[in-house]
Amino acid sequence: MIDLRLGDEELTAQRDHIVGFIQDVVADAGATGAVLGLSGGVDSTTTAYLAVEALGREHVRGLVLPSRVSSDENMSDAERVAEDLGIDYDVIEIGSIVDEIVDSIPDAAEDTVAVGNTAARVRGVLNYYVANEENRVVLGTGNKAEALTGYFTKYGDQAVDCNPIGNLYKQQVRQLARHLGAPEDLAEKPATAELWADQTDEDEMGVGYDVVDAVIALHIEGGASTAATARELGVEEGVVETVRELYEKSAHKRSMPPAPEPADL
Repeated sequence: MIDLRLGDEELTAQRDHIVGFIQDVVADAGATGAVLGLSGGVDSTTTAYLAVEALGREHVRGLVLPSRVSSDENMSDAERVAEDLGIDYDVIEIGSIVDEIVDSIPDAAEDTVAVGNTAARVRGVLNYYVANEENRVVLGTGNKAEALTGYFTKYGDQAVDCNPIGNLYKQQVRQLARHLGAPEDLAEKPATAELWADQTDEDEMGVGYDVVDAVIALHIEGGASTAATARELGVEEGVVETVRELYEKSAHKRSMPPAPEPADL
């Protein structure tokens, strides 16, 4: 497996660069601060630490938005991050909101994926309600692997104004979390979007994050062939093809909604 970890100087440079980015986004928007969803995972934890460094704790607000399938452990971790950082936060149970939406659809089958995606979109709505009411920007918490494999809900967790860690691989996010002083148990915590019970990112994708990161670096962005990438990483070619397929099928999530070319009149 290739090593995508950053050196100490690179970590410091990334930290300073992202802090400056957040400051610029808020200033350019004429906003008073930022709001972000806190899940208790490494991505939102890292983003929260960066936001506080960039803006000061008084200008960062967290939203802890548990659904019916959210674990008590993850919600406790989310609140712990807010309390450790000293930021204002609210806990808003979204289960009844999701239920109201599902119940309003005649003959809804209550499909697990559809309900999970609805929960992600409800969270986006609440983030933007606070942002609109308090003149804040919404900070996304997605990393590079999620963005390039489409591992996010369209108009849900990527309904944001910016993605501070969006160009970092998952293993780099874990490094940066430690560099920022986040608790080790959160830096190493297995990733889950908690869209349904016992769901984890890696189980759903079928590939571990270290492999996803490496395939993106070598094959999708680096241009190495499927065979060469598989040999370099010591994995089956089918693994590389799985990541490639995730990337290709999710292209629509990374683009503006299409419109037809002007008609010849």
